[in-house]
Amino acid sequence: MDSLFSSFKSVVTDLCSPILSSWGVEAPPFERPDPTMGDIALPCFTFAKILRKPPKLIAEELVEKLLPTMAAAKEIADVQATNGYVNFCMDPDWAVRTAIPMILEEGYGQLPPQGMKMVLEHTSANPTDKLHVGRARNPILGDTLARICMRAGYEVETQYYVDDMGRQAVTLAYGRSLWGKVGEEEKAGFLGPYQYASHLMENEETKEELRGWLHALETQAKLDVNGTPLQEYVDSACTDIMETKITPALERANIHIHSFINESRFMKDGSVADVIEGLKERPEASQDDNGAWFIDMEPYGVKGRNTKFFFTRGDGTSLYATRDIAYHLWKYRKWDRVVNVLGEDHRLEAKQIAVCLELLGQTKKPEVVFYSFVSLPEGKMSTRKGTVVYFDDLLEEAVARAMDEVSKRRLELSEKERERIAEAVGVSAVRYNIIRVQPEKKMTFRWEDALSFEGDSAPFIQYSYARAASILRKGEDGGRDGDDIALLIHPSEITLIKHLAYLPNMVEECSESMRPHLMASYAHHAAMLFNQFYRDCPVLNADEELRGPRLALVYASKVVLAICLDLLGLTALEEM
Repeated sequence: MDSLFSSFKSVVTDLCSPILSSWGVEAPPFERPDPTMGDIALPCFTFAKILRKPPKLIAEELVEKLLPTMAAAKEIADVQATNGYVNFCMDPDWAVRTAIPMILEEGYGQLPPQGMKMVLEHTSANPTDKLHVGRARNPILGDTLARICMRAGYEVETQYYVDDMGRQAVTLAYGRSLWGKVGEEEKAGFLGPYQYASHLMENEETKEELRGWLHALETQAKLDVNGTPLQEYVDSACTDIMETKITPALERANIHIHSFINESRFMKDGSVADVIEGLKERPEASQDDNGAWFIDMEPYGVKGRNTKFFFTRGDGTSLYATRDIAYHLWKYRKWDRVVNVLGEDHRLEAKQIAVCLELLGQTKKPEVVFYSFVSLPEGKMSTRKGTVVYFDDLLEEAVARAMDEVSKRRLELSEKERERIAEAVGVSAVRYNIIRVQPEKKMTFRWEDALSFEGDSAPFIQYSYARAASILRKGEDGGRDGDDIALLIHPSEITLIKHLAYLPNMVEECSESMRPHLMASYAHHAAMLFNQFYRDCPVLNADEELRGPRLALVYASKVVLAICLDLLGLTALEEM
């Protein structure tokens, strides 16, 4: 990977390796310290046991050994031992001369191909109604991770696993089969066919009929609903919900899914039957008194009152998790890296599936990004009756609030232009406010945070990008040449340049750790440092010899901010 920090790390490694080798130790991974301490740090704690010395003393001795070699390393300005770390500082002139040309090159931040194919499954909500706001984190996390991993050089396919065989899909189809025959008075109080059918489930006769539908789906028995084969009818009901209530909200949020994979395909091609037979042959498999097959998960670390993982019902039919195992085995035949984005309530099921995959001979485990649900301080939104809050409600409310803010600031714009900006700001505000929080942490969505033009928010980053674009328009030459960049010596210039230069490393770090909130933090910090630079260093009114180099830095900032906005799925606005 070609980046300023990778080049600097190579220089430091070459200096440290001979000394560490003579001590009989190998360098651990470098860390990035607080910028006030240095640019990269070598921790000495792993050496303590081998060298039988405290880390603090080892760090001090390493610095002492390094000092005589420093003169030959023009890239290093200083090296210091601090509390068991050896901190290395870049030479500012070298950093500026190296970083700016890299950033101004086309394709900056795009890592070389990994030679690996990745499948990233996200959202996969049951197609019964609109997406609930509590799970809005799933598609936003998944889409952002996909963008980052593509930038990191992976060949990525995103997938939505459509449950067109489970109880909820059948309930939807059952309700749909009756909905057209129900009078308006009877429909009152129900949001749609799924809710209506769920209400009817209180009737034992209805439950029995639905069980018959489920069994017919599983066994592929001939059963028509209103003149249409059952599986076709269920698929049609699910597709209608997907196309009218789910994908429109995803597309508005700038979320695009490559493939929709129907659960039923793995029944039709015999994959689920193979999973069942494969698990039955395992010595860990048992049957209960009703004939249902299960794996006892207690030996695999699953605790609780019920450690049995059932992969068939008593009548031999499969369950959702059984079909999910078949889906995962299919993914591993086609992709090198399998990533799932799941709510925290799926931890047990994810563990059970991983165990079963291993029992069936799969050596790799799926990487799972778990997230906590999103809540709203008001509990529900005034734009809809009832307690259900939908993702598209959140987007609509965000755009409306953004329109109010834009109208206050830009009255001179036409209403159409203000609407365009409000759409971009509102949707981006929702995405960023969700992605900036570590997935596992609970979060409450607050409007004052999401739509702030000054805090840790999408509008702040978008406004910084728009400011850079405005400066470049006024600068006329656009700052693309980067002449005399060695004149950039102000501390605010150096700090900004180093941060911009870390983008490729941040892309790599996020793609390996699957922690997209780090990219949000990086983007916010880039915007903040750009604004500090603009405050401290005149650009358009700078002295003649500084104007060109500073315009080049503005252009470099615009390049990096644009990449950050794209990786986070936010809209880059040339003016706000």
